Amino acid sequence: MATTAWSRRVSAVASLGDPTRRALFDFVRTAGRPVGRDEVAAAAGLTRGAAAAQLDRLAEEGILTVTFAKPGAGGPGTGRPSKFYSLAMTEVVASVPERSYELAGRLMAQAAERSMNHDVPVAESLREVGRAAGEALGRHHGSIEAVLDATGYAPVPVADGGTIELANCPFHRLARDHREVVCTLSAALLEGALVGCADTDRGVEPIDPTDGARECCARIVPRTI
Repeated sequence: MATTAWSRRVSAVASLGDPTRRALFDFVRTAGRPVGRDEVAAAAGLTRGAAAAQLDRLAEEGILTVTFAKPGAGGPGTGRPSKFYSLAMTEVVASVPERSYELAGRLMAQAAERSMNHDVPVAESLREVGRAAGEALGRHHGSIEAVLDATGYAPVPVADGGTIELANCPFHRLARDHREVVCTLSAALLEGALVGCADTDRGVEPIDPTDGARECCARIVPRTI
């Protein structure tokens, strides 16, 4: 199974649970520039080998990025490219089950800005912004199933071959207090995703998420002819 963005974030959070790796991450973050193994080892009070192993682990988790450059003249290893580390992730956030609050916040801000700048109702702005974002996701991922996986809807295919139940709401906490806003945005996002991945055989059907079976206020269903 392919590693998802969410599982990578969870792995990153787990990796930073180690005090040594967290200290190295904080050092690289505050340095604000690529740093070498010797500098990190000296700052953390580790041997060069121990620092290298932990830095490479953070790079494997996608938290740090590695570049190669020659050290300054006269330094150890002059003339040979050495590894330098800088941040690949400026912040590491993950939740279980998966949520997409950053996406919701960005889209709501765009909708509010559009509403203020163009003097249109907020609901209309939410639908326009949601559809546009969904279309972009659909084009990028290529299928509605891939979009649902990437955004945290936890798709559950139904035996009829076309319906997809959505077991998770990626905007769950927001939806508890602002259901109409969040469900309007979510439905538009899903509709746009179907357009973006050229899925003309299915549509979005609203459902009651309060029955306890599902968190999401919609499902993907075959279109009726």
